[in-house]
Amino acid sequence: MTATTTAPRATACERWAAIGVTTAGGAAQYALAPVANCVRLPEHVRTQDAALVEPLSCAVRGYDVLRSRLGAHVLIYGSGTMGLMMLELAKRTGAASVDVVDINAARLETARRLGVSASAANPDELERPTGWDVVVDATGNAAAIQDGLGRVAKAGTFLQFGVADYSTRVTIDPYRIYNQEITITGSMAVLHSFERAAELFANGVLDPDIFISDRLPLTQYPQALDQFAAGVGRKTVVLP
Repeated sequence: MTATTTAPRATACERWAAIGVTTAGGAAQYALAPVANCVRLPEHVRTQDAALVEPLSCAVRGYDVLRSRLGAHVLIYGSGTMGLMMLELAKRTGAASVDVVDINAARLETARRLGVSASAANPDELERPTGWDVVVDATGNAAAIQDGLGRVAKAGTFLQFGVADYSTRVTIDPYRIYNQEITITGSMAVLHSFERAAELFANGVLDPDIFISDRLPLTQYPQALDQFAAGVGRKTVVLP
């Protein structure tokens, strides 16, 4: 475990692991988990909807990193499940405006349904010449990341939240980062945020019927993977 001067950061562990990711169980009929890793949900939360808690906990971790101040103007690249969760949390954390960019028209329509301030397929269509206080990439796409870095306002923050391929590369302007005191940071997975995400979810921070676009039986598991790879829908839940 790598420790900081404040508290241990499990996300920085050199032997980082996750149940069902680096260990077996992600697509198994049963998965073994320590009691300490389990969270009891209220009876009104449907088990099939609770699949949203884990990605929500990643979004909560993202806002822990941002430490976003009230009245911030936020720009989010990507309106898939994660981008939409960042949108909902931005609204909850007192953002003055939340704009979303996505080339997927169907997903962008969902962002509008959730009450985005402005949306566009091309960020040039959005009117904020001085930039955004917080820019979040929820795509992992090199073109989106590169564009987003150039749209951070003075003293603003860029959060790399989307998962990029290992080979992805972008360029930065060191003088601009220095001169305008821009912060570039990242957020990876979960850190002391799962329990809070479960509580937020139980209290209605997300509408499962909006975030879950498909509920498929186990026999259609291959179809679920194909839909995800094709960028179709939002969250797909496979029901055992």
